[in-house]
Amino acid sequence: MNKSELIDAIADSADIPKAAAGRALDAALEAVTGALQKGESVALVGFGTFSVKERAARTGRNPQTGNPIEIAAATLPTFKPGKALKDAVNK
Repeated sequence: MNKSELIDAIADSADIPKAAAGRALDAALEAVTGALQKGESVALVGFGTFSVKERAARTGRNPQTGNPIEIAAATLPTFKPGKALKDAVNK
């Protein structure tokens, strides 16, 4: 499912126009992104939790030459599915 298919599904389920569903989805995604940028987590009960995770700097190897390279530290968004979502997928 891509973004336009998700907007169609939201519009059909909530009985609202597709434009309003698109704006609602964009607003929700912006809110989640904004919270993650601040280092906060977003918990949607029954669905899951979006959070940020710090990955430390490390030394890796260039696969072509075998030379060691430094891989920079990074902040990554993560998602941990909730029990209800896991149960729905595993039915």
